[in-house]
Amino acid sequence: MDREDVGKLYEAHFMRVFSYCMTLSGDRMLSEEITQETFFRAFMKRENYRGGSSEVTWLCTIARNIYIDEKRRSGRMDSLEDMTEEIADSSGGVEQTVADRDSSYRIHTALQELEEPYREVFELRVFGELGFREIGQKLGKTESWARVTYHRAKLKLQERTEV
Repeated sequence: MDREDVGKLYEAHFMRVFSYCMTLSGDRMLSEEITQETFFRAFMKRENYRGGSSEVTWLCTIARNIYIDEKRRSGRMDSLEDMTEEIADSSGGVEQTVADRDSSYRIHTALQELEEPYREVFELRVFGELGFREIGQKLGKTESWARVTYHRAKLKLQERTEV
């Protein structure tokens, strides 16, 4: 994997890795840092990638490990006991925390299964915080197309995540 391949890897998977990091941390700044560190480590260890899993799976595994290391380093997750206490102390209680995590997982799974261009437009709008005009320009389409595609993506996600 040379520099050009890493650039293509970054372009192809940045939003998916970033959205995964957002799911893990819920913190935009931390997610950006983890995402950047993920691609840096992937570049540095590119010879270790043997293709046993998809590239995005490999990248998300790296991101997860970085996130766990960061939580441990910052002292926010020293043990399973501490994590359990953190869940119990959350404002909505254990039941709400579990429900929120379940909802997040269902939404994340539905988003990963969403076909293109819906997933890309949704991710650019929600995680990339781009306007419809910018999305349209980025994808070589009109602003109206971006609006309609985003609306359809939202509807598809709602249908797939209803219980």
